[in-house]
Amino acid sequence: MKIGVLGAGSWGIALTALLSGNGHEVTVWSIDKDEIAMLKEYREHKTKLPGVIVSGNVDFTTVPEEAVTGAQLLVMVVPSPFIRSTAKTIAPFVSKDQVIVNVSKGIEEETLMTLTEVISSEIPQVEVAVLSGPSHAEEVGKRMPTTVVAGSTNKKIADLIQDVFMSDFFRVYTSPDVIGIELGGALKNVIALAAGMADGLGCGDNTKAAIITRGISEISRLGVAMGGKVETFAGLSGIGDLIVTCASAHSRNRNAGYLIGQGKTYKEAMDEVKMVVEGVYSAKAAMLLSKKYDVHMPMVETINKVLFEDLKASEAMKQLLGRNKTAEAVSLTWQ
Repeated sequence: MKIGVLGAGSWGIALTALLSGNGHEVTVWSIDKDEIAMLKEYREHKTKLPGVIVSGNVDFTTVPEEAVTGAQLLVMVVPSPFIRSTAKTIAPFVSKDQVIVNVSKGIEEETLMTLTEVISSEIPQVEVAVLSGPSHAEEVGKRMPTTVVAGSTNKKIADLIQDVFMSDFFRVYTSPDVIGIELGGALKNVIALAAGMADGLGCGDNTKAAIITRGISEISRLGVAMGGKVETFAGLSGIGDLIVTCASAHSRNRNAGYLIGQGKTYKEAMDEVKMVVEGVYSAKAAMLLSKKYDVHMPMVETINKVLFEDLKASEAMKQLLGRNKTAEAVSLTWQ
């Protein structure tokens, strides 16, 4: 299959190596001329994914039309703040028989749209699906066993994505719950900031487990209110992605949170991480969605105060622990 990959960061190159290894013909686009020049010369992203060499059946370009025209599948893998602008850029070249699979994670702050909704609003003539799950680029690039889920309201599209991406180390499941998959992938980045803050404060495993467990509770409540399925949040794009993002040294969100826990501002933390920290962009959107759907999300609310209202991470921890007493699951009742 001919595939266009839109975005040449660590995740884009890891997936390019996977897809080319599966026998597909891949063209990678980036707006960054220096990045494309480096990839053409070394066939390796020296700064973002060193050690992962892409094979010969891959082309690199700064011309979007070259990556889009003639491709049967388009993989959208630019950071979430640039999804809409990229969709606008490629829209004139996209035909109705193509399929777009979004592998980026986030929520558009201005509109509160999920990323597939953003893409569909700019390119309404095509089917837009999602691929998500616990999948650090650094490990996929090294062919470490990984499992993800492909989501589409059209089963044939989900099956197509499963067939294209599946390999002997990369297992793909399918699901019709697009909204649930996307919300799990976006909101886990916000909770991972809190996990990193706890690490920066010197907290231990008990704290990390509490953040992950109560975090998935908040994500699930909002996700179900927005039409997602509870099974999704118990799966790969829910608790699975949350665990890996909260616990891994590869996680830019956890690493940024760690620096914030040590006293840095979110801007200073993002500068030091030197990559887009999606959780910072999704935090405000998550809080606005919680208010829109009247869903109680105390951790998300407190994370926003740390990021944007100068609340110290240590004080945030005290506030969360000192809230009014409540049951763990209010749906459970005594006889």
